[in-house]
Amino acid sequence: MAAPSAPRPPRPRKEPQPLVIPRSAAEEQRLRLERLMRNPEKTVPIPEKLNEWAPRPPPEFVRDVMGSSAGAGSGEFHVYRHLRRREYQRQDFMDAMAEKQRLDEEFQKKLERNKMVAEEQTAKRRRKRQKLKEKKLQAKKNKLEQKKQEK
Repeated sequence: MAAPSAPRPPRPRKEPQPLVIPRSAAEEQRLRLERLMRNPEKTVPIPEKLNEWAPRPPPEFVRDVMGSSAGAGSGEFHVYRHLRRREYQRQDFMDAMAEKQRLDEEFQKKLERNKMVAEEQTAKRRRKRQKLKEKKLQAKKNKLEQKKQEK
């Protein structure tokens, strides 16, 4: 049996919160932020990114499934149908992933092209600024030489 200890102080009472029904998404967001900011020291749970769904790999061994052909038992068609549905789902997933990969590659190529064009423009403008700078320096030197020659 546990030893008797000193009586605990009563828990602080929470003040009752009025029931507020948000009328819009912005108001709901505002209410959530207010609730979080009531206690700034409390850690905020940030959900992690969910993994993408991936179909199960195809079975290594498929029993002799007859499908809807003659001679199939009453339960065989359902097994065939589920296998067929899973395979179609897997093929759709692979097609979607290939399309996503193609779009990602196109996007990366476009980024590279844009970067190269921007670099070329920057280099062109840099050369132009440098020429102007050299021209000004040359003009200044010429002016100083003319003053020396006049004296």
